[in-house]
Amino acid sequence: MNTLAVDLSNNRPALTNRKYLALAIPLIISTLTTPLLGAVDTAVVGHLSDPVFIGGVAVGSLIFSQLYWLLGFLRVSTSGFTAQAKGANNREELFYSFIRPFLLAAMLGCFFLLIQSPIKWVAFSIIQSSEGVYVQAANYFDIRIWGAPFALINYVILGWLVGSSQIRITVFSQIFINVLNIILNVVFVLNFNLGVQGVALASLIAEISSVVIGLVILWKLNMIPKDLNTQWKKLFQHGPFVKMLQVNRDLFIRTVCLLTVFTMFTSKSGQMGEVELAANAILYQLHLILAYFISGFSNASSILIGRAVGGKQIDLYDATVKMSAKWGGIAAVTLTLLLLLFSDWILPLFTSIEEVLLMANQFMYWLLLFPLVSFWGLQLYGIFTGATEGRPLRNSIILSLLIFLISYYVFVPILGNHGLWLAFILFSLARSIFLWPYLLSLKSKCFTNGVG
Repeated sequence: MNTLAVDLSNNRPALTNRKYLALAIPLIISTLTTPLLGAVDTAVVGHLSDPVFIGGVAVGSLIFSQLYWLLGFLRVSTSGFTAQAKGANNREELFYSFIRPFLLAAMLGCFFLLIQSPIKWVAFSIIQSSEGVYVQAANYFDIRIWGAPFALINYVILGWLVGSSQIRITVFSQIFINVLNIILNVVFVLNFNLGVQGVALASLIAEISSVVIGLVILWKLNMIPKDLNTQWKKLFQHGPFVKMLQVNRDLFIRTVCLLTVFTMFTSKSGQMGEVELAANAILYQLHLILAYFISGFSNASSILIGRAVGGKQIDLYDATVKMSAKWGGIAAVTLTLLLLLFSDWILPLFTSIEEVLLMANQFMYWLLLFPLVSFWGLQLYGIFTGATEGRPLRNSIILSLLIFLISYYVFVPILGNHGLWLAFILFSLARSIFLWPYLLSLKSKCFTNGVG
């Protein structure tokens, strides 16, 4: 048998700290490659002669990052359903947990190609920029949009690999694709002088390559067993198919709420002035790094919860919840202390403008609160996605958005940027508070009545 074949053995050894961290650490490394790639894109075009190139890449990449982020549920839900199929030792459902979202991703990607002109018009109507930046961003968009089907399919491939616990393969493939993207960026932009089009072309080639490599990996893993009598009508069986659509719908609504908060935060920062915008942008990037780091533990918990629910392993479920709380809390405290101790060294990495540095330092203590108030909500997110229960995530984020909106309109007029950060921190805290009560009934729903 192929040495890379999927292992569906359902051994049930106790979950230890070492085993949990062995799963979480590679996922942390994997998630941290995302913000790194965006930084490289900016750095490469930063060596060109005109600042409009930086603006063009910034606007163009913003469009796609927001577009794809809205559809990030494809990866998350695929991971949850796959982990459950693996836990249940169900080879047939393991296959269907890939092919159902694969078809959905392919259809959505092709739909984006058909409506690319309206997408571009709406995006540039919302994002106001100079004529020079608009031209460069349009050039970027016209190339990058053709990667939409591949980018979304790649979400599904990554979700399946993570859900089936192929962590090392996932990490190495992502690192390889990101390194390829970086090399192509340098070659196309600095050697071939392709400018912004070179950055977009590098991303397009990397997205296509990622899907090709991913499909090869799945073939090597013998994901489709020879003894599987595939009945394609089962793809659209009412129960599993509707469940997938419901979970994806709820996760989509959750993402829209998050996007609303981040858009309002950025928009208000811009209205406060260039210095405030720059300072908030730096702190926001640091917030993303903190969130991505903590999400590594959340992703690990999602896999283990999915396996526990699929295999009806109550002990694994209980142990995972405890590990998630323990290591999420340790990570939050550690990150807060590191940021407190080394902020004077970290901030100058982002800018040398003294005025911006002073402004960022003035609001740094708000960022210090972020890991402490948000880590439990992020861990709960992993627990609920592993159980493929999207409704609590949807309901809790809607309530959290209401808290943000109330805080935003009450505190920003009074406290300015401090009020903006206060509203954001209250939103992050609310995500933990409103989701936590649902945990009390999740266990009985998963192991008494079944997931559904």
